[in-house]
Amino acid sequence: MEATALSVGKSALDGALSYAKSAIAQEVALQLGVQRDQAFIRDELEMMLAFLMAAHEERDEHKVVKTWVKQVRDVSYDVEDCLQDLAVRLGKPSRWCFIRTLVDRHKVATRMKELRAKVEDVSQRNIRYRLIKGTTGPKPATGAGPSNIISGATMFGIEEARRQKDKAKVDLCQLINEGNEDLRVIAVWGTSGLLGQTVVIKGEYDNLKRSKKFELYAWIRIVHPFSPLEFLQCIMSQFYRTSFEEAGKVQDETNIGTQILMKMGAMKQDDLVDSFSKHVNKKSYLIVLNDLSTIEEWEAIKEYFPNKKKGSRIIVSTKHGEVASLCAGHESVVSELKQSSIDQSIFASYNKVLQSPTTLMKPGSGSSVVTHGASNIAMPTDEILENQFVGDNEKMVRKSFTRIGTISCALVESQLVGREKEKSDLINLISKQDDQQCTVISVWGMGGLGKTTLVKEVYQSQELSGLFEKRACITILRPFVLEEVLESLFMQLDAESSNMKGSNDFGSGTRNVKEELGKLLERKRCLIVLDDLSSAAEWDTIIQSLPKMENASKIVITTREENIAKCCSPKQEDIYKLEVLENRDALDLFTKKVFKEAIDLNEHPALIEEARTILKKCSGLPLAIVTIGGFLAKQPKTPMEWRKLNEHISAELEMNPELGIIKTILMKSYDGLPYHLKSCFLYLSVFPEDYSISRRRLVHRWNAEGYSREVRGKSMGEVADSYFIELIDRSMTLPVNEQIGSRKGISSCKLHDLMREISISKAIEENLVFRMEEGSSFNTQGTVRHLAISSNWEGDQSEFENTVDLSRIRSLTVFGEWKPFYISDKMRLLRVLDLESTSGLVDHHLKSIGKLVHLKYLSLRRCRGIFHLPDSLGNLKQLQTLDITDTLIIKLPQASRTLSS
Repeated sequence: MEATALSVGKSALDGALSYAKSAIAQEVALQLGVQRDQAFIRDELEMMLAFLMAAHEERDEHKVVKTWVKQVRDVSYDVEDCLQDLAVRLGKPSRWCFIRTLVDRHKVATRMKELRAKVEDVSQRNIRYRLIKGTTGPKPATGAGPSNIISGATMFGIEEARRQKDKAKVDLCQLINEGNEDLRVIAVWGTSGLLGQTVVIKGEYDNLKRSKKFELYAWIRIVHPFSPLEFLQCIMSQFYRTSFEEAGKVQDETNIGTQILMKMGAMKQDDLVDSFSKHVNKKSYLIVLNDLSTIEEWEAIKEYFPNKKKGSRIIVSTKHGEVASLCAGHESVVSELKQSSIDQSIFASYNKVLQSPTTLMKPGSGSSVVTHGASNIAMPTDEILENQFVGDNEKMVRKSFTRIGTISCALVESQLVGREKEKSDLINLISKQDDQQCTVISVWGMGGLGKTTLVKEVYQSQELSGLFEKRACITILRPFVLEEVLESLFMQLDAESSNMKGSNDFGSGTRNVKEELGKLLERKRCLIVLDDLSSAAEWDTIIQSLPKMENASKIVITTREENIAKCCSPKQEDIYKLEVLENRDALDLFTKKVFKEAIDLNEHPALIEEARTILKKCSGLPLAIVTIGGFLAKQPKTPMEWRKLNEHISAELEMNPELGIIKTILMKSYDGLPYHLKSCFLYLSVFPEDYSISRRRLVHRWNAEGYSREVRGKSMGEVADSYFIELIDRSMTLPVNEQIGSRKGISSCKLHDLMREISISKAIEENLVFRMEEGSSFNTQGTVRHLAISSNWEGDQSEFENTVDLSRIRSLTVFGEWKPFYISDKMRLLRVLDLESTSGLVDHHLKSIGKLVHLKYLSLRRCRGIFHLPDSLGNLKQLQTLDITDTLIIKLPQASRTLSS
C-alpha cells in the first residue's frame, strides 16, 4: 500500500475513532436519539482501520485501492469534524435546553444520518470492488495478488480477438524472431498475476538463449521505486556474464559470479556507462523487463535503448493492461496466441503496420502487446518465481547488486572529494586493536551522504590491506532474508571453498551455512561490511547467527538511523556520524563533476552565482551534487542553462529521469518511517525554506492537531517530544543548537532543502498542506487541512477566499505581514492559529477570535503590536496553548480564567 496514503489515512481514522468512541459523543447521541447511528459509525471506522492495515500488509499497489484509501481518509476527516463540532458546541449540560427544540434535534439527527450514509458508502466500496483480500469470502485461486481491474479498452481488444478466431494465431516466438531489424517491444500482461506470462516468456527466453540468436541477454526484475543506476548495473552484470562465457575466460561455471563481482567492483561509474553504451549500440540483445508497473518507468527505461537496427527485442512483463497497451502504441490490433489453452488465453496486440498475423513475415516494425487471462493457477510469490529462474552464481550477483550500490554508483571513487578526514578517522577506528572482543563500528547519517562510498573506499584502502585475512562486503537487501545474507558472507569470506561447493551443496540451508561460517570466523581475522541496515531487528538476527568471532575481527555497518547505530555499537567512540560536505568541498565536487576537472569557478563570475544557488539547494549532500553536476556536464555551460535548472528544480527532481535517483534515495528514508511519523514529517512542509522550527512550537502544534496521544503513562507532550527526537535520529530533520551528547539540548530543527521538497510533494499529493506563496495555484479537487501563507504572497481577499475551502481548514500559519481578512468566519473548524512573528497585527484584528471555538493552539509570540486580548478569549474552551511571549500584553482578560486546559 502506498506509504503516504496509508499514513495520512490511518492518522485521520485514528482521530475520527477517538471522537466516535468518546464519552461526550455517546452522551450527545443518547440525548438526541441517534445512538444507533453513532455506534454504526464507530464500528464501521474500526473495520476500515482493519482493512487499511490489511492493504498495507498485502503491499497492494493497485490504483483503485489507493483511491479507496483516500476516500477513507476524507470521510474520516468529515466524521472527526462533525463529531468534534457536536461535542464542542453541545457538550455543556446547560446547552441542552437550547437544542431540545424539535428543529435543532432534527438538524443534528440529519447530520448524523448523512454522516452514516457517507461512511456506509465508502465501506461498501471495499466489498463491492473486492479491493482487499479476505473481505468478501472465498475467491478463486488466481495467483499471488488480487485480480487486476481490466479497462474497457483492453476488454474490447480481447473480445475482438475472440471474434476473429478463424484467423491464424500468432506465436510469441514468431513475434520475437520475425520482422525487420528495428528494435521491437513486446509487452505482456495477465489478470492473474505474473506467473502465467512469466512462464511463457521464460520458455522462449531460454530457447533463444540456447540458440544464441542474440548476442546479449538480460532478465531484469524492476525494483520499485525505479532507480536508473540500479537498473544499469544489474543489466551490465548479465551482459558481462555472456561476454565471459563467450570468451571462455572461466575455468568452470561456479567461477563466473566471482569474476563478475571483481569486474564490476573495479569499474567507475563513467566507465560503466560507456561500456553499456558500447554494448547496446554495437550488439543485438534480448531484454526481459519483469514487473514494470507504470508508464513513467517505461518512459525512463526506453531512453536507454536506441534503435540501432540490430534486430534487438525488449519484452515487458506487467500486471497492468493499460501499461502494456501504452508500451505498444496507440494503433494496434489484437490476435490470439498459439500458447492459449483451455485454462488460459493469451493475446497479442501489434502495430497495424503489420496488418494481420499472416503478414508477420513482411518487413515492418512496431511494438506488440501480449495479454493473457488464467484461472485456478496456484503460484509462489513473484520473488520466489524470480529465484527459480536464476542459477546459483547469478543469485550471488543478485544479492550483491540488486540494490546495486545505488549511492555507490553515483558517488564513485573518483568523486570522493572532501572526505579525507572521514576516511582517516574510519581507518584509525578499524585499525585500533581490541583484544577483548570483535568490534562493531557504525557509520550513520541521512541518505545520499556517501556512507557506502566512503566505507567502500576505506574497505579497499592500502592501510588495511595487511590487517585482515578474510573480507566480505554485502548490502542488506529488501525483503531481508537471513539465509541470503549468511550465504553471501560465506561466499566472499571463503571464495575458494564456496566456488567448489556452490550454494546448493550447503545441505540443510541456514544451519549448515552457520556451521561453515563458524569454523571460518573463529580462526580468521575478518573485516565484514554490512551496508544499509534498516532495523535493529535485522542486526539482532544477523549477529545471533554469527558465532564467536576472532577478537581482532571488525564489523562495519552503515545505516541512516542513530538508534540502529547505537544498537550495533555499544561504545559511543565506535559510532561515527557522517555530516554534509563543507561549502568549499561541495563546490570542488560540483566543478569536478561538471567540467571533468578541478577548475576555479570564481574566475567565471557569470556561473559562480548560479552554482552557489544550486549548491544551496543541495545543502552539502554529495549524491545531489554529483547527480546534478553530471546532468549539467551534458548541457551548455551557460548562466541561462543553470538558471533554468534553478528555477525549475522541483519539477526536474520529479520528472527528469537523470535526477530521479536523488528522490529515490531520499524517499527510502521517508518510506521507512512508521505511519505516525510520516504525518508528523509531512506537517513540516508548513514552514518556509531554511526555517528553524522550534521544538516547543512543533510539540504543542502536534498535540493540538491530534498527532500525539497519551501512551502507557506518557503525556501527549512527552509522546510528541519523542517524535521530534526520532525524526532527527532517523536523519529526516537536522538538529539546530545541539549540545554535544545531549538530545535535551536541541531547541530547534531544520529540513534539508531536498527533504523539504519530498515533504511538500507528498503533502500536496495527500491534500494535506497548501502554501499560499508567489506563483502558487490550487489545482486539486480535494480539500486541504493546513494553510500556510508565505511572506511573498500578495493576493487579495477574493483570491484568499476562493483558492481553498476555508470551512475545512484545521490550521492557519502566517509568515510575514498580517492582513485583516486572514481570519474568516468560515474557519469554524480551526484548531491551530499560529501568528508567531507576524508583523502588522494589532489588538482589533483579534476581536472575533472567540468564534473559533475549536481553537487549541494560539501563538502571538513576538507580535509587538498586541497589548490586550479580547474578552471573547473565554469562549475558547478547547484551548491548550496560548503563547504571548515577547508581546506587550500585561494581563489576560477576566473571562480567560474560565479556561481549563
